[in-house]
Amino acid sequence: MKKIVFLIAVFFCVTFCVTAQAQYFPFPPTHPSSPRVPEYMVFAGDTVYLNTPDRMERMDRELISFTYGHTLSTLILKRSKRIFSIVEPILKANGLHDDLKYLMAVESNLDPKAVSVAKAAGLWQFMEATARGYGLEITAEVDERYNIDKETVAACRMLKSAYRKYGDWMTAAASYNFGGGNLDKRLQSQHQTNAMNVLLPEETSRYMFRILAAKMFFEDPHAFGYDIKEGQMYPLLEVRHVITVNSTVEDLIAFAEKHGTTYYRLKEANPWLRDTRLTVKPGKSYEIIIPD
Repeated sequence: MKKIVFLIAVFFCVTFCVTAQAQYFPFPPTHPSSPRVPEYMVFAGDTVYLNTPDRMERMDRELISFTYGHTLSTLILKRSKRIFSIVEPILKANGLHDDLKYLMAVESNLDPKAVSVAKAAGLWQFMEATARGYGLEITAEVDERYNIDKETVAACRMLKSAYRKYGDWMTAAASYNFGGGNLDKRLQSQHQTNAMNVLLPEETSRYMFRILAAKMFFEDPHAFGYDIKEGQMYPLLEVRHVITVNSTVEDLIAFAEKHGTTYYRLKEANPWLRDTRLTVKPGKSYEIIIPD
């Protein structure tokens, strides 16, 4: 009898606690399921079909990842206004489709200071040798893989070259991630011309579908359950002016103070500056942003 009374008391206690919690801390609405996989998508002018069982499942995985990877999905949404506003005009000026910015989003999660385990760096995740091959300067004091304008121009050149070679954007994207030489060996050995039909390392295999999922995500975040207001987006960098430097700056901390800012803010605006000094060789110059 005592046991029954005790269990009844526990039941009412738990019921009261749950009711009180619901009153003062209402449970959030159920998170929506991930979007359905479309039969096809148009990416940078190419039609990509997703209506085979393997492609549907691979695409579904990435849609689920964007839907339920709350922290990362929220961060890249908040960063997108700032980063896309810089990159979109450069893509356009180089004759490339706006959709190609989604490669960058997948490569670096829109973090301009991203560095991979393999030491690829910047928004477009260039390796040192590749970056130098596309004209980016990398020294102890300067690393232009972190210069958004210059790295994006280099990425445009690389992507245009890949598209001329392969003829479709998914295969070009796979070569960007995996390396052209590595991809060529897989295509040849498996007698294929489209990378989506080739057995590749998991990162690259997922990469193509993740780019497509990113396009869906950024175009309609509400479908994934995200509602980031305009005022919650990270603001654009306020630029007071840009200074052309054609002689060595011995102390960038003093340089920052002289121009009414801090070393921290100077580096945030110019992440390609990698030391506290900047050596400028004869005939060379650099443009340094002075943030507002």
